[in-house]
Amino acid sequence: MRKKLHLAWIIVFACTVLVACSAKTKTRIVVAADGSGDYKTIQEAIDAVSKTDQTVEIYIKNGIYKEKIIVPTEMDNVHFLGEDPEKTVITWDDYSGKDDINTFTSYTMQILGNDILVENLTIENSEGLRGQAVSLDVRGDRCTFKNCRIVGNQDTLYAAGKGTHQYYKNCHIEGTTDFIFGSATAVFKDCDILCKKNSYITAASTPQGSQFGYVFLNCKFSAAPGVGKVFLGRPWRDYANVVYLNCDFGDFIRPEGWHNWSKPEREKTAFYAEHHNTGAGADTAQRVAWSHQLTNLQAQKYTVGNILNLNQWKLK
Repeated sequence: MRKKLHLAWIIVFACTVLVACSAKTKTRIVVAADGSGDYKTIQEAIDAVSKTDQTVEIYIKNGIYKEKIIVPTEMDNVHFLGEDPEKTVITWDDYSGKDDINTFTSYTMQILGNDILVENLTIENSEGLRGQAVSLDVRGDRCTFKNCRIVGNQDTLYAAGKGTHQYYKNCHIEGTTDFIFGSATAVFKDCDILCKKNSYITAASTPQGSQFGYVFLNCKFSAAPGVGKVFLGRPWRDYANVVYLNCDFGDFIRPEGWHNWSKPEREKTAFYAEHHNTGAGADTAQRVAWSHQLTNLQAQKYTVGNILNLNQWKLK
């Protein structure tokens, strides 16, 4: 009897360990445009993945994937991993004014799910300058982007979703006007950002009461040939919040730095600040009077961990 009971406990323990291990197993799906993977398109792979507590890795081989992608609200814990950020390219060409497309439906890739990690991919809107054309639309919470190239013109990156948090690490982002815009709390760390027009980098719409909006840490800003008058940002909505710390600015940044979008009342609610930036464009002597220069003590709170509470993220 004791032997049977002991055996039963062993079986129960073994099953428990097996279930625990299975819960941590990463499911891997391979996408290859040439047909050598599980699926030929990224959207097919997304549609095949049901909601799960497991982390699903969608590995994307080098290739050009011309498709409009939606990561739905019910999809969490997914890692999109490209083979090479220069050679694994997602591209589409919608823009505002094309048929019934508007700014918010012009995206190449839209992410609505939470706990999403995207790595080593180019996400591109190939449309030229005919209208707003979003490359990446992110509205999910706890979304991370590493070593990605986010390429477009006007409205390249829609970092949105009220109360959502996003992290961009070692990414290349380029565009013309308001090419980083929206309402998310987002950190851009060690990114290189290319300004392709005399216009505005950010158009934040930070919700009232949010402690942080867009925070740029240790980023390098450059300009295309002929570009020499770029604003750091303008407030799309009241309470826009953008801060640059330890960034490198070329001489193409306008001396006044910031614009009020011809709405003087927003000067009272927007929070635009800088700290310890370098380069010819970092001179703050002529900055608009309503912007801020952080003290060393104020700057101490601008860490990735404090802004995003990153230790609670499942994928990072």
